[in-house]
Amino acid sequence: MLEHFSRFIRDHFIRFRSLNATRLVAGSFAVIILVGTLLLSLPIAARSGESAGLFNAFFTATSATCVTGLVTVDTATTWSFFGQAVILLMIQLGGLGFMTVITLISLASHRRIGLSERLIMVSTLNLNDLDGVVRVVRHALMGTAFFELAGTALLSLRMIPRFGLFRGLWHALFHSVSAFCNAGFDLQGMDTGLFSSLSGYADDPVILLTTSALVIIGGLGFFVWEDILKNRKWKKLTLYSKLVLGLTAVLLLGGTVFFLGSEWGNPATLGPMPVWEKCLNAFFQSMTLRTAGFNVIDQGAMTDNSIVMSCILMLIGGSSGSTAGGMKTVTVWVLAMVVMNSLRGRESIVFRGRTLPLRRAMNAVTLFLMVSFLFLTGSMLISLTHEATFLQAAFETASALGTVGLTTGITPTLARPAQALLAVMMYTGRVGILSVSIAFLNRRRDSLDIKYPEFSIMIG
Repeated sequence: MLEHFSRFIRDHFIRFRSLNATRLVAGSFAVIILVGTLLLSLPIAARSGESAGLFNAFFTATSATCVTGLVTVDTATTWSFFGQAVILLMIQLGGLGFMTVITLISLASHRRIGLSERLIMVSTLNLNDLDGVVRVVRHALMGTAFFELAGTALLSLRMIPRFGLFRGLWHALFHSVSAFCNAGFDLQGMDTGLFSSLSGYADDPVILLTTSALVIIGGLGFFVWEDILKNRKWKKLTLYSKLVLGLTAVLLLGGTVFFLGSEWGNPATLGPMPVWEKCLNAFFQSMTLRTAGFNVIDQGAMTDNSIVMSCILMLIGGSSGSTAGGMKTVTVWVLAMVVMNSLRGRESIVFRGRTLPLRRAMNAVTLFLMVSFLFLTGSMLISLTHEATFLQAAFETASALGTVGLTTGITPTLARPAQALLAVMMYTGRVGILSVSIAFLNRRRDSLDIKYPEFSIMIG
């Protein structure tokens, strides 16, 4: 049966010559959202026994598939066990990528992976080439299962005593998958209040550190996993893996120090906590902005400086080929290198005796400009259509575009057009700005065989 299903997918989706890999990836996410919307709109998916509404189902399906976490209705109090199971499945499919799951079926049926499918896996995981892509995907699937089950076991130590065996195991599994996939969905609404996320565990190191570990590991990227598994020594790691690990540590530590300083005396956030709890929650805040979406402090009560820093960290996101969103850590590093080399008057980017290809630098610049345009445009539109400050609107937009899922509390109260805009931002942020551009705009590449005369203009 698995072999027949895998062959059906291959014959009807993968081998259409008129479609390229990036369009298939974008289309697969759209299909998951459509199916999820239909399932969540059924009465059986709602705890009340009545349909939660087509728009709420659509927004939740988009948020789950794009592993974001923004919601218009509380997950625990609105959706039944069936609805929560549908959300969890969409989170898993969205985190791994639908085509990666199809690859799992192909591997299970012992079928050879063709070139077209390898190209799709490269696009899904945002890898650079075809070298060892099947091995990377296989290890990614195995690693995902291991970390999610390990996270479930650790979280169940706290969840089972609190909720009982069945409900505790379900909560542990749901939160483990949600954390590893950087989704930010939670089931705490019935116990600690609507949209409360993990605020009821602000003094629980087991819950917060386990969740943090899952988020960080999921945000490192499958290629980095493969590199660590293969080489196991820092000196033998690739330059990319070293950059990812180094930048991740810097952002986590820098964010922790910043939020400690900015929120130390804020009575609505870290102020009333003891010192150890302040440090733990400041670290969790720095971590969750890496597209995780869980919160332990009131995001709307933070200082303006903290909100601005949160927007920056949300737009940076995690690493390429991971479950995280955002522009990605190494992309920001490339941008910094472009600026530094430009100030020094250098035409090429050289780092440790190696030259970065110009097209990589241009991709980083293009991605930055497109994200900046979408971020500013979305922020202005939301602030115009809702009685909110620009900072609040910017926070929601950055959260959606970076597929983070944090909110200052205004998302459920936004007008439908603004919520629809956030849904578009979530889809764009997850599929990838460049993937969307390649899939729908650049139908043909301009030929570079003809060289034209150069011209000069004044800059600055």
